[in-house]
Amino acid sequence: MLVTEREGRLRIVSAEGVVSEPLAGVPEVDSGAYSGLLDVAVHPRFRDNHLVFLAFSEPRARGSAIAVARATLAANALTQVEVIFQQTPGYDYAVHNGSRLAFGPDGALYVTLGDRNRSSMAQDLDGYGGKIVRIGADGTAMSDNPFVGRVDARPEIWAIGLRNAQGLAFEPGANRLWAVDHGPNDGDELNIITRGANFGWPLVSSGGLEPDEQPTRALQAQAAAHPPATVAPVRTWTPAIAPSAVMFYTGRRFQDWRGDLFVGALAGKALIHLKVRGGRVVSEERLLEALDERIRDVQEGPDGLIYVLTDNAEGRILRLSPTSR
Repeated sequence: MLVTEREGRLRIVSAEGVVSEPLAGVPEVDSGAYSGLLDVAVHPRFRDNHLVFLAFSEPRARGSAIAVARATLAANALTQVEVIFQQTPGYDYAVHNGSRLAFGPDGALYVTLGDRNRSSMAQDLDGYGGKIVRIGADGTAMSDNPFVGRVDARPEIWAIGLRNAQGLAFEPGANRLWAVDHGPNDGDELNIITRGANFGWPLVSSGGLEPDEQPTRALQAQAAAHPPATVAPVRTWTPAIAPSAVMFYTGRRFQDWRGDLFVGALAGKALIHLKVRGGRVVSEERLLEALDERIRDVQEGPDGLIYVLTDNAEGRILRLSPTSR
């Protein structure tokens, strides 16, 4: 498996748990505050093309901004590294980065972009903050994106009105894209992402807004004159759990969990197990609470087991088997 470290290191972890030295060729990252090397994804045809994609905080003349790079994975290095997407402009605030990557059944790459603590940008179609973008493997906008052809909008945008979405996954068989979004003060959200949807931030929120996150007067006036249609979350969490990742389980090792959704929780210090049916959450349980560790990521391995990445001073990868439930 490929594992990123925020400071800019990319490592390979073997099936036996052996951790490699950092791979060469990773682009330079800005690792201040919450920025850094933030996600990695492999191309759907990785076995044939060996392509990997990185989301990272790219240093700019002013602060940093999120970028996506494509590279070829060799034995111990990345080669043919090319930045294929760049958020503009750069920002001084190294927070609310988003930066989760997910390939869809359509072959497109979906990327979450946080609002960078400029909440009203999430409603601005001429900016990337607070959005999910949908691009091809070469970084160009997909031709059927909802705002293609509009002079007032970025063509890569797929959905808007998000604060800091850090989890993204497609539901197998249903072609539904699910995302988790950090709320301001409580009110973390689980959303189903659809083409052109507006999830309301910061005009609508499941939690209380910080003073510096209030909508600008211009946005308030615009919303008063033309109220936007917004999509409500499927599930909210108060108190906040700080959701970090989402994963649908499709394996056979945990028969009772097939098709279920798992959410990593940083503040909640748990792996949250959700049964979802028809786009609704029908039950929830919290796993691994006794560990008292921040859960950064959760993935299913090719062996059908579940792998959990913790986010602590000494982060570790845990492998869950049916006997460890």
